[in-house]
Amino acid sequence: MDKVRGAAVKVLLAVHDDGAYANIALTEVFKKYHFTGQERRFLTELVYGAVKAGETLDWIIQRYAKRPIGKMTPAVRAILRLGMFQLFFLDRIPASAVCNESTELAKRFGHIGTVKFVNAVLRSAVREPERAFPAEDDTPEYLSIKLQHPVWLIRRWLHVFGREETEKLCVFNNTPAILSLRTNLLRTDRDSLLTLLRKEGAEAHASEWAPEGIICTKHGALEELDALQKGLFQVQDESSMQVAHVLDPHPGEFLIDLCSAPGGKTTHLAERMNNQGRILALDIYDAKLKRVEENAKRLGISIIQTQCMDAREIGENFFGQADRVLADVPCSGLGVLRRRPDARWKKNEEEISQLPIIQRAILRSAAHVVKPGGIIVYSTCTIEPDENESVVRSFLDTHEGFHLESAGAYLPLKPSSHDMVQFYPQRDGIDGFFIARIRRDKG
Repeated sequence: MDKVRGAAVKVLLAVHDDGAYANIALTEVFKKYHFTGQERRFLTELVYGAVKAGETLDWIIQRYAKRPIGKMTPAVRAILRLGMFQLFFLDRIPASAVCNESTELAKRFGHIGTVKFVNAVLRSAVREPERAFPAEDDTPEYLSIKLQHPVWLIRRWLHVFGREETEKLCVFNNTPAILSLRTNLLRTDRDSLLTLLRKEGAEAHASEWAPEGIICTKHGALEELDALQKGLFQVQDESSMQVAHVLDPHPGEFLIDLCSAPGGKTTHLAERMNNQGRILALDIYDAKLKRVEENAKRLGISIIQTQCMDAREIGENFFGQADRVLADVPCSGLGVLRRRPDARWKKNEEEISQLPIIQRAILRSAAHVVKPGGIIVYSTCTIEPDENESVVRSFLDTHEGFHLESAGAYLPLKPSSHDMVQFYPQRDGIDGFFIARIRRDKG
């Protein structure tokens, strides 16, 4: 496994010192080097686990190292983070193996002094594991270290959810994300796809939340699955699949997806329309729109037209033309931290406080382009009320002629009476997501 740990160090260096996203850096390593299925799973576990643990690992390191972590070389920090993660969060790996492999990594990335330092710090942790964590108390600072989340976020969630739910939410975020697939019903059905995936060696079962959803609990390299190359499925979260059902598009209609990239929801809408009609997919980045186009082509979808445009500026161009509009707006992403290992450490409260300004502007733009009698769906992948209910209520308070419809009534497998739907990871067992359905009056 030395090859795996060496690759893990390189990814951690890219994330912590070069500002790379963990998933992208990991994908690049997979492209460059050959790993077996077992090696890929272990490497993913090491990288995502160490990145999620973030500042908790730095705190643990500092309990055993006399040298300030800020004065360590990037390679030493990465090796120690990886070592501490294995010692304190992966109980199946012998401590002796962790120390020996970390020492070998230190030889590879440093010098004799580096080797001695890394070995001493890790063996000290093995001898006195009780020093790794502070004594238990009720402070946000303690919970931050214990639950591997930044203290400002812990404080925020304690205020909203209380301690028990905050702990459950953080534990959920720290678990490995499952692979969720959406069957391309234009080309196959879910039962047939399940059979094919199992023939390819995957362990999979039907989703309880979406009629086209599949959960893969074990699989090989995703890009090597024949079903992917044939366009039989799209990777998409279960909670995200609810959006197309709530918008409920019909064949032949004209839809506008204001923030479409990378195209999971856009292509789902096209499938729900039986690839009949027209979808205008917008984004402010050309490179991201290329992903929408690539996904549409692979899935055999021809009704999506991409256009590089700021969603806030579309109103005059398509005033009152769209039958339905999807406003899946930029958000804090605090509902999907399980899937984005580095996100929790890159966000801050000031950034989150500015997002509703953008979100309200995009929703106003949606109001300009939707036809009388048409539907707007507003959605986010966050659990923040200020980005969700507050934005929708503010819009309704300032826009006569628009009213809420029950989003819950359109959920495909678990309908509810809720006007606005909020999924919580710690309650629902799926990614956090918000969906509201707004109709423009005909008169």
